[in-house]
Formats: sequence, structure tokens, C-alpha cells
Amino acid sequence: MSPEQTALGERARQIAHEALRPLAAAGTPGRVNRPLVRALAEHGLLPGLFPQRVGGTNPGEVAAVDLCLVREALARESTEAENALAIQALGAHPIVQAGNPELVRRWVPLVASGEAVAAFALTEPEAGSDAGSLALNAERDGNAFRLSGEKTFISNAPDADVYVVFARTTPDAGSKGITAFVVPGDAPGLSGKPIRLVSPHPVGRLEFDGVQVDAGQVVGEVDHGFRLAMRTLNLFRPSVGAMVLGMAEAALDAAIRHAGTRRQFGRPLREFQAVSHQLAEMATRVEAARLLVYSAAEAYDSGAPRVARRSAMAKLFATETAQAVVDAAVQIHGAVALEEGHLLEHLYREVRAPRIYEGTSEIQREIIARDLFRE
Repeated sequence: MSPEQTALGERARQIAHEALRPLAAAGTPGRVNRPLVRALAEHGLLPGLFPQRVGGTNPGEVAAVDLCLVREALARESTEAENALAIQALGAHPIVQAGNPELVRRWVPLVASGEAVAAFALTEPEAGSDAGSLALNAERDGNAFRLSGEKTFISNAPDADVYVVFARTTPDAGSKGITAFVVPGDAPGLSGKPIRLVSPHPVGRLEFDGVQVDAGQVVGEVDHGFRLAMRTLNLFRPSVGAMVLGMAEAALDAAIRHAGTRRQFGRPLREFQAVSHQLAEMATRVEAARLLVYSAAEAYDSGAPRVARRSAMAKLFATETAQAVVDAAVQIHGAVALEEGHLLEHLYREVRAPRIYEGTSEIQREIIARDLFRE
């Protein structure tokens, strides 16, 4: 890491610890925390993920390494703050990549400044891992389209101000018949409701009842939306790994502290080989995950080959590792870690979902295997 990158991570962690954690604690579980989103912008973290050309503060294109650094640092201190930042960036990134000038001017500066909340709407009740089979219908109506159908497990739904929605414009065309649209949250015919999860996040369902969108709301080209979605996920998958890396680091730190102070049978837990060797294994896997995550991010930034494979490897290994590390930290703590409000109780609930969203572990293995045989 360059000195500037190291400073970025340290600054993000300090902001999260001092300014963002209190705001996260004051929010309503399961709903968008707008004061937290605005604070992410006011402290410069959110606009730093958008280029200056579209209303952000980054002088160039946003680097995957920088995205990973910020997500890792925030997750280590506040998973709520990390989630708020990540979904803002994910929701707006397709517009940054492929939106027409009017869409960019209308929405990206508002998202980067925390004034508008964004969302990425891909998943459907019958199209989760198989995103190419999505069925939300975009029927042509003159120069416009009418969207009808349902989306589910959409982060920031139903509270978002703007959604990038992926819908089917050509029937029976698989992934080649999907188009991305920008849909305002207050569009006539759009409704939604929140979903309660094991770990409360702002996630919900969306219902589209003939929602009209004109040709100017198309992101990129008609029938090329699936490729846009996959390009977006190639950027964000390593950063999912960075996010869970922050969680694993927090769990490992807690386990080390506990093993050094907790006494059983007249001596500290760290003197029991079963505990000390477990901590050594946890630390080794966390370090391996870190190297894989940042290698994938650097590959994305440099335009290296096999980016999809590397992104999949990073997400797969880091999320599986974080699950194991948090579980082991709970075991080292014993029953106290299961008490509501304990850091590890929180992380134990938080760490499960990343193995599912933005591509399950099984899908990551499929991406990796297909690429191996493609060679």
C-alpha cells in the first residue's frame, strides 16, 4: 500500500469510530439511516468513491483498492456505516459507468453528497443466483417502457430515492434480453415493503405495477443490462471480501484480548494450546484473505486478465474465512459472546449474509471453475 492508501484506511476507521458509530446506533434497525448516509458524505468518504467528473471528489476513476480499504476500515468499526456506504456506491455505479449525461447530472451528485439514497435492484423471487432468468417485464409503450413485476431482497428498499432496475426487454433471450433503467423511488405504480432479516438491514421488496420509464431512463444500451450488472459486481465482489475482512479482524482482536485476560483452571486461556493454536490459524487465514482480496482489487484496477475469476476467488475465500473466524471467536469467548449486544453476537449475525449476496459461494466456485476450463 502507498502512504496515501494507508492514510485513507486509517482515516476511514477513525471517522467510523468517532463520528459514525453513534449515528449508526441511533438509527431504526432495518430502515435507511439518512443521517448516517449524510455523515458519510460530510466526512468525505462517500464523495471520494465518485469521480470529480460526475460530482464526486476523486480526481480519477475510483480504484477498487481504495473501495476495499474504506469498506474494510468501516466494517471493523461499524458494519452499519459500511453497509450504508457500500449500497450507495453500488446503486449509483451503473449510472456512473453507462448513464447518459442527463441521468448522471440528475442523480450522481445527489447520491455522492448523501442527499439521495440509491439502490441496485437485480434479484427477484425466482431469479436469485440465476440472475439471467429475471422476469420483471419491460413492455414497450411507444418510446417508453412499462415495468411490471417484483424485485426482492433489494438493499435500501423501499426507502431509496433512486433505483437502478434490471428488467427483461426481450422475452426468451436469457441474459441477452435484459436492460437497466433508472427509476425514481416516488414513481407512480412503484411500491414496496421492508423484509426482516436475522441481522436487521435496510432490505425490502418492490412491486412494479406498470411503472412508466422513458427512453432517457435507460442505462447503457437496451438488452445489454446484464453485462453492465456483471461489470458492476466484478468491482464490488473484492470489496465484499474487504468488508468481511474487517469483520474478521474485529472478531480476531476480540478473541486475542479475551484469551489474554480470561482465566480458567488458574491460568489465562492463551496458555492452552487448543486456544493459542486456534488463534494462530485464525490470524493466518485472515492474512491469506487480505492478500487475495487486494490482489483481486489491484487486478481490476490494472485491467489484468481473469478479473472475474479473481474477484470470485476473493469473495469466496474471504467470506468463508470470516464466517469461520467469527465462529471460532465466539467459541473462545463461550456463552458471553451469545449475549445480545455483545460485539461477537452482532458479528455472528452480520457475517452470514455475505456468503449469499452478490453471488453465493457456490456461484463463485462455478465462475472460477468455468474460467479454469475456458483456458
